Amino acid sequence: MRTSSTIRTGRTVKRTTRAAATLAVAALALSLTACGGDDDNGGGGGDNGDKDGGTKAPASSVTLPKLDGESLEVAAVWTGTEQKNFKQVLTEFEKRTGAKVTFVPAQDPIINFLGSKIAGGAPPDVAMLPQPGAIKQAVDKGWAKPLGAEATKELGENYSQGWQDIGKVGGKQYGVYYKAANKSLIWYNAQVFENAGAAEPKTWDELLDTAQMVYDSGVAPFSVGGADGWTLTDWFENVYLSQAGPEKYDQLAKHEIKWTDPSVKEALTTLAEIWGKKDFVAGGASGALQTEFPASVTQTFTGGDQPKAGMVYEGDFVQVNIGETKAKVGTDAKVFPFPAVGDTAPVVSGGDAAVVFKDSKAAQALATWLASPDAAAIQAKLGGFLSPNKSVDASVYPNEVQKKIADALIAAGDDFRFDMSDQAPQAFGGTPGKGEWKTLQDFLKNPKDVAGAQAKLEADAAAAYGG
Repeated sequence: MRTSSTIRTGRTVKRTTRAAATLAVAALALSLTACGGDDDNGGGGGDNGDKDGGTKAPASSVTLPKLDGESLEVAAVWTGTEQKNFKQVLTEFEKRTGAKVTFVPAQDPIINFLGSKIAGGAPPDVAMLPQPGAIKQAVDKGWAKPLGAEATKELGENYSQGWQDIGKVGGKQYGVYYKAANKSLIWYNAQVFENAGAAEPKTWDELLDTAQMVYDSGVAPFSVGGADGWTLTDWFENVYLSQAGPEKYDQLAKHEIKWTDPSVKEALTTLAEIWGKKDFVAGGASGALQTEFPASVTQTFTGGDQPKAGMVYEGDFVQVNIGETKAKVGTDAKVFPFPAVGDTAPVVSGGDAAVVFKDSKAAQALATWLASPDAAAIQAKLGGFLSPNKSVDASVYPNEVQKKIADALIAAGDDFRFDMSDQAPQAFGGTPGKGEWKTLQDFLKNPKDVAGAQAKLEADAAAAYGG
């Protein structure tokens, strides 16, 4: 899952009151704590065939047109199991409509990939955009097409207003948030915790104590996928939201305050308590910067009771990668909410939206399909997937952990904070080797240089936001 922007759109994601955020975190913490080892289906990611572990969504809750002979392309940056599972959703669309759908692998940043395709006269019919800022850019460039009446109707029936609003630009609906992420989770190797005598922490100080216990048992506490800069922005956002609070979070997301603000200094200094602690990160900074996100997960859950790390931070989609190991979610691999750094634990979400680039009957039908509970239920049962579609029955998720995470997301309604870097211009918050991604990679390498990191972040943000 990546990150980026809703800034200069004249819109803001619905503001979350501290009380609402507290309730959402409490619900998540309670639900995750209730998840024990009764996970019959193991980890996510695997193809369960017809074994959906629960009630399926209605066989046909959405009306789609006949599209015999029609062909269309859908582009996304998804790879591996995530791509394989999404293709099953496209296959069902083909069965229902008679259309032929081709998946086009895209590269990050996807907006640049789309620009080259459009320049060559071959845009995809639909693209899955992982940043609200990318939607805004696609609209500003005249590439994206507004959703038609059927897709908008389906969206209105199945999504909270907050999730609808994130896909709007200038008051018009352009995006269907097909895939969501709860990005305030820390996954851990249960055997490592048992060996270390460690318990699930609820505060940042408790997390540091837990990390020390894991370290003392002979295992590096944290696996960090630093080769992918977006994972580092997610670390920062959780610390910042909890420590600085939602008001400051919203201001920084829109660059209404500078990255040289004391609140940013405090968050970076807090992050350095883990990133800068000798041997707290598997492989050290150099090793982390060579570790891509998938490997950061798998190396936490392979190697018996001596894996390369005891914990890995990231969203619910971690289950896809756990599914590539022998570990089972709920027994070998467990999870707890990102601990409270300040008064309240963070609730950060992300997502991928379907956006139409060719205003055809087939493309609009695919957007309608992706806004339906039928489509989401197919991928939900395969694991490693979370839908913001409130009409999806939680029973389709393949294990108790995922069901509870899904329930908590839907129960939060509009009370969530969208990923901050996803609310920034892509040049700052969503481009490998540039902006926030690159500066936080440099900070991981040298966590003592807080002032230098702040200055570079502010310089890059000022350029991207236009002053």
